[in-house]
Amino acid sequence: MKYLNNIIMSVCLALLGMAALTSCEGSDLYKVGFPDWISSKADSIAAAKAAAVVTLIPSPEVLGAEDNSQDWWSVFTDDYKLEPGKTYQIPLTNYGGASNWNNFVIILRNAAKDYEYAVLRADNWGWGTGFAGEESDAHFDKATEEGRDWATWAKAMSRSKCQINLTHNGSTVDVRISMVGADGVAYSQSYLNISNNIVADDLYLAFTVDHSHIVFGTPVDVPDSEPVSMTLNRVPAKVLLGTTFEEAMANISATVTFEDGMKKEVGADELEIQAVPDMGTLGTKTLVAVYNKTYKGAGSVKALVTTAQFEVVDKMYTCVGAVNNTGEFGSAHSEAVRVAPGETFVSTFTNYTSGTQNWFNFIVELFNADKSKYYATVRADNFGWGDGYAACTPSGGQADWNAWLAAMDGAKVTTYVTNNGDGTADVRCVMLGNNGVTYYQDYIGINTIDPDNMYFHFTIEKCHLEFDNVVGLENNTSAFGSAHSDAIQVPAGKTYVTSFINHTAGTQNWFNFIVELFNADKSKYYATVRADNFGWGDGYAACIPSGGQADWGAWLAAMDGAKVTVYITNNGNGTADIKCVMLGTDGVTYTQNYIGINTIDPDNMYFHFTIENCHLVFE
Repeated sequence: MKYLNNIIMSVCLALLGMAALTSCEGSDLYKVGFPDWISSKADSIAAAKAAAVVTLIPSPEVLGAEDNSQDWWSVFTDDYKLEPGKTYQIPLTNYGGASNWNNFVIILRNAAKDYEYAVLRADNWGWGTGFAGEESDAHFDKATEEGRDWATWAKAMSRSKCQINLTHNGSTVDVRISMVGADGVAYSQSYLNISNNIVADDLYLAFTVDHSHIVFGTPVDVPDSEPVSMTLNRVPAKVLLGTTFEEAMANISATVTFEDGMKKEVGADELEIQAVPDMGTLGTKTLVAVYNKTYKGAGSVKALVTTAQFEVVDKMYTCVGAVNNTGEFGSAHSEAVRVAPGETFVSTFTNYTSGTQNWFNFIVELFNADKSKYYATVRADNFGWGDGYAACTPSGGQADWNAWLAAMDGAKVTTYVTNNGDGTADVRCVMLGNNGVTYYQDYIGINTIDPDNMYFHFTIEKCHLEFDNVVGLENNTSAFGSAHSDAIQVPAGKTYVTSFINHTAGTQNWFNFIVELFNADKSKYYATVRADNFGWGDGYAACIPSGGQADWGAWLAAMDGAKVTVYITNNGNGTADIKCVMLGTDGVTYTQNYIGINTIDPDNMYFHFTIENCHLVFE
């Protein structure tokens, strides 16, 4: 990946105006005729790149029996050591056999030949030592043309002229394969970001065959052509503040189309890219990408410039609905969540609306497990329907609907969905508008509920919802108390439940989720309790902790990715209970309870989650 500041910044002022018209991946193309000094700079960069390119002709020149009778893994070329920072070009003619896999095979391994970083076939398949299964996307990104007809391709691979471009990045390897089939059609195959514990100075290349044979040294007979269009792939929609530009954009690529219709996917290392403005502040950024190579890699007459937008955020979100607010009613929804009798499930999100109708906002639906019965559908704007809706009491219809609708674009919403356990349910919505005003909408007494079979989800109409669902840095380095969820009030006599995935640094028991109870202004903390049978605070001394694990080592290992459900009860008598159920990654369910926390003001009890060297991803 290159960062060509003087070239990029020379076009940024023009691009900033144009970028406002672009969307995300596959943004519009801008052709720019650069001045002479820019072309000279581009040529110098091309020359520097060329110095790092090595043409390699493996030995023997012919690998495999010419009648394609050679068995799998029975014959190999010599092994060639690959140097970091260099790209190796290997031209060959491939004589394929009867099936997709009967073609050349690339081997990346160590000098001792006892560890294979990757074994890569010509047909979009690979594996290596230590992979989780025969193939694993965790160790490389593979790509081929969309909609490939594999039968046609396999036939064309007999007498196909191919070139392998292999780049040793140090800790990763990129392999790009260009193939011109016997049918005259150009094909491509790539394996990018190969990362299977690669040792930079112990990486070797060899080839083998499987009922096929190879003749090395035949150049790829592909006519050169100019690039005419480019689209960006895998541009992240959101990037956490503090992430470096290199980390954020490491996996992007561009699909370049050339004059004769051939396409090539190029990696970030072949693009000149920059974020405008820089990544150091929150907000929307424009990714500017420049590509100035012909199909064969020579300097192009004109450079292609394209842009995409992404956001730098301090928290990550899960989105429901199209971000341009065009989704029709019911076209997207969150996952279904069960609410048990006597429980209230609390959710927080940001509501964005197209703003033309009151009902173009969030919607809550209640139903049974298989969705064969919908108890009620209720909207943000004092309206709903369903068998159970007729009996409920809607309240909160706004005095000024126009002001409310305008305030709902970016409103912070908290919803409380309660299963009363008696065949009725309540939905309460608290909406902090973008004008600073708090609005309410309640639906009390929805009936026809089966209390043992009640679920809900959110859906949309011409709006989208962004759930603020990550607490703590995703690299698990956050100090104690440095991040926390929103504060939620638990009324007297109520139990609130919430679920999340716990991720931990894993070196200490206390590097996991933490629950804190306090009053509204946080002038008094009743108790702080951890996942690992420990806590403190005025109210903690009276409580009875239970659930400390029999095998703390196994528990700690199982907590990285554990699904956690926490029940927080305000008993209404000056005491509170916290119950934690942790389904570990080992399939074992662990529990941790804190019963009888006291010194609670039952009319003024709130909670939130905080962290230490972990992060939580909420449903």
